[in-house]
Amino acid sequence: MPLLEPKPGALRPHGPAAPAPDRVPDRVPDRMAPGTPSVLRAELTELLGAEKVLWKVSDLVRYATDASPYRFVPQVVVIAEDIDDVSAVLSYAHGRQREVVFRAAGTSLNGQAQGEDILVDVRRHWAGIEVLDEGRRARIRPGTTVLRANAALARHGRILGPDPASAIACTLGGVVANNASGMTAGTTRNAYRTLSSLTLVLPTGTVVDTADPLADEELARAEPALCHGLMEIKREIEADPELVARIRAKYEIKNTTGYRLDAYLDGTTPVEVLRGLMVGSEGTLGFISEVVFDTLPLDRELTTGLLFFPSLPAAAAAVPLFNAAGALAVELMDGNTLRACVSVAGVPADWARLPRDTAALLVEFRAPDAAGRAEHERRAAGVLAGLELVAPVASVTNTFTGDPAVVSGYWKARKAFVTAVGGARAPGTTLITEDFAVPPSRLAEACEALLVLQAEHGFDAAVAGHAAHGNLHFLLAFDASVPADVDRYAAFMEAFCRLTVDRFDGSLKAEHSTGRNMAPFLELEWGPRATELMWRTKRLVDPDLVLAPRILLDRDPRAHLRGLKTIPRVEAVADPCIECGFCEPVCPSEHLTTTPRQRIVLRREMVRQPPGSPVLDGLLDAYGYDAVDTCAGDSACALACPVGIDTGALMKDFRHLRHGPREERAAALAARRFRTVEAAARLAVAAAGKITSAVGDRPLTVATEAARKAVRPDLVPRWLPQIPGAAARALPTTRRVGAAAVYYPACVNRVFGGPAGDPGPSLPEAVVAVSQRAGKPVWIPRDVTGTCCATIWHSKGYEEGSRVMANRIVEAAWGWTAGGRLPLVVDASSCTLGIAHEVVPYLTEDNRALHAELRILDSVVWAARELLPRLEVLRTVGSAVLHPTCSMRRLGDEAELRAVAGACADEVVVPDDAGCCAFAGDRGMLHPELTDSATAREAAEVTSRQFDAHLSANRMCEIGMDRATGRGYSSALLALERATRP
Repeated sequence: MPLLEPKPGALRPHGPAAPAPDRVPDRVPDRMAPGTPSVLRAELTELLGAEKVLWKVSDLVRYATDASPYRFVPQVVVIAEDIDDVSAVLSYAHGRQREVVFRAAGTSLNGQAQGEDILVDVRRHWAGIEVLDEGRRARIRPGTTVLRANAALARHGRILGPDPASAIACTLGGVVANNASGMTAGTTRNAYRTLSSLTLVLPTGTVVDTADPLADEELARAEPALCHGLMEIKREIEADPELVARIRAKYEIKNTTGYRLDAYLDGTTPVEVLRGLMVGSEGTLGFISEVVFDTLPLDRELTTGLLFFPSLPAAAAAVPLFNAAGALAVELMDGNTLRACVSVAGVPADWARLPRDTAALLVEFRAPDAAGRAEHERRAAGVLAGLELVAPVASVTNTFTGDPAVVSGYWKARKAFVTAVGGARAPGTTLITEDFAVPPSRLAEACEALLVLQAEHGFDAAVAGHAAHGNLHFLLAFDASVPADVDRYAAFMEAFCRLTVDRFDGSLKAEHSTGRNMAPFLELEWGPRATELMWRTKRLVDPDLVLAPRILLDRDPRAHLRGLKTIPRVEAVADPCIECGFCEPVCPSEHLTTTPRQRIVLRREMVRQPPGSPVLDGLLDAYGYDAVDTCAGDSACALACPVGIDTGALMKDFRHLRHGPREERAAALAARRFRTVEAAARLAVAAAGKITSAVGDRPLTVATEAARKAVRPDLVPRWLPQIPGAAARALPTTRRVGAAAVYYPACVNRVFGGPAGDPGPSLPEAVVAVSQRAGKPVWIPRDVTGTCCATIWHSKGYEEGSRVMANRIVEAAWGWTAGGRLPLVVDASSCTLGIAHEVVPYLTEDNRALHAELRILDSVVWAARELLPRLEVLRTVGSAVLHPTCSMRRLGDEAELRAVAGACADEVVVPDDAGCCAFAGDRGMLHPELTDSATAREAAEVTSRQFDAHLSANRMCEIGMDRATGRGYSSALLALERATRP
């Protein structure tokens, strides 16, 4: 047993006792504790390989959620790598009478990404985009996020038509499968209208590329009954003028309820009909393995206004005016939404005081050039002059602007609708997101009716939506563990659906697709004739009902009440989570172990379980490595989460809980004697360099592996060949007199040297030289050794060690900077973040006051703002690729890194897939597999071409990227010194 094994049971929930079983109807039963049934696991392992089959109970639980109010636990999770895997799973399912559900991002709001049998993950290995025809088209794999695809298209001045608010996380496979649209897509820019072609795998395993000129011929050979059946339904529809008119009328407004019956009218061949049917089919007709979109121009000239009205109907009444003026987006937000958005970074705090009935419209015009923008500004001003607006709090301006920062803030608040309102819901309640559409001319009437209806049923919903298209969303919260509350929700749903259909002839689902919660109401909206055609379509394409049963079609009138998700209370930092999944694409461990959402989902299941539960034991056994150890702790999740949930901080708290007293004492002692520890570390690195030079890396690899087994793998780093040599024993000599700033070389740069084979100056020498060259000399205090930013301790959860070092560095910095009169320049971005922000919780009250007076700058910011204007660039390299660190992004310093690199290179590239490298101090040495997984896509992008320089701003991140790419990364300050050297 390792010397410092984590405390047993440390992560076992210690809050209130688990609720009685009848209060948690979705608790995972004891029979699932062993995970996937042995026969199913063995057969799929033999078919696909063990690495593609996830079977532990923790795997099943973490996949048993999406952004919806539903929760279904799969029997097994398959990680499909290619079409062959998908076809093999479908063939297996047919032969064993099993069911298959495909899952990509899991941002769906109606349970589409959940299944009760075989769940197939089609995100991990399915990302990629190929830009075609100078950006006019794009071939995209289904696991690619909308944000990533648009980043590639933006360089060509193009953009995708669909623009869902979840673009940061939702993938194109899901966008097409749900016909998701968003703020501007309406009925003309959505997936159905802008999809050029797709490649799909039918339930039988037949692969169809709809762009292939021979596709119909090949489909007729492979699936003659399918081709005949599709054409037969087409003829029946076209022979019924009343039905044709009804179908056309239904799609004049946004509608994703049921299958796209207009595909039978728009398509002339079986393949064309099938292509249309796949849009919005929610994975019930086949798997979409690739899509080709026709893209749209990216109009960059914007004029945007956030306008406040006394009531929701008053705001809705103004929508037609802006539509007539040519606005591309008109977004509605009610008072509940606006007040909840106060939790979103950058939203004015005084929105919390907005009157209850206040509502707002976010209106945006877009043009390709300045002349177009001027015309839009004129039209907007004309509409504005006739409106009766209100300004109930000081931050409200009721004006249009083109300021990118202001506009970005407006959209950030709007896109946070679901998460911000969900985060503000009552603890323990489940969130329901509804999505409907009415003719835009009747929007104000629909708003009034909705307010009356929710009041009748005791709900106080938050309302927002794409008002330009008559599309509203509203959020309800109720306790799914209380039968009476479920009944109240059921009664509301019945009344709401009848109101939408009978009074407005509206769409019960406008853009979120039918899903589990609208499947029982499909016939109410479409009538028996059209609904039966949808059932025929399903039986024709999937006669054995293998794919996603009960997700789009379900005759059970109470199907929407089955599988509702309870939300037990967990740690305060994570409790607001609505499991939306926005955090997942930025998580370094996304493709290795768990994501922030999954870490919280697993924690909630632990709380559902009673003491002694075998399921709880299984979850705890896996959680240490899968959740805690392999969390990089970079808190990138907090940036992606609209309400700032920092799951990384929670994992650090859990690391602390796992420490025994001996381990905590050792960490605190290391902090108190850090001068000795630092010297020993530098000597050890120097000795390691001599050993590897003489006999290679193997002896150190063997020695560190033995030490890891003896002590604990999460405490002793592995030896990696990319670890650089030792830093110089002495720091550069500087003078305090005349210094423009205090320069603090981080301990990592006092221990580790620069890139191997680089004959240039060390980083401290470069910072000193380039600052002197710019007439802004810096001073390095002689007593910096033995101090640290404290990240070493708080990243591992050592609280006493964190307190020791946090207070030491702040007291020292106060003295060095003469009470904050000089800035403190730090040469590692994670250390800048540590000293500027992360030490604060560990400071004494007196030292917090001192800290508030300090001015802490990253060396890249110092260089960009203070040095560059005073330097002459004498030489540049052709190209540089950057790795912006996660700390830099949290600090908001990425622009400064670009500026410094731009002075040193003619071309500067930030990879579209750049993210956290997960080296995270020494975590990349503790768990190299984490860095390997986190950097895979960025490394592939970097190594796809040659660059003259590879730049970053943190030594450990540079080591991580060295390991990932085989290229030598170094500080941008070293490049700046070379570029300006006389």
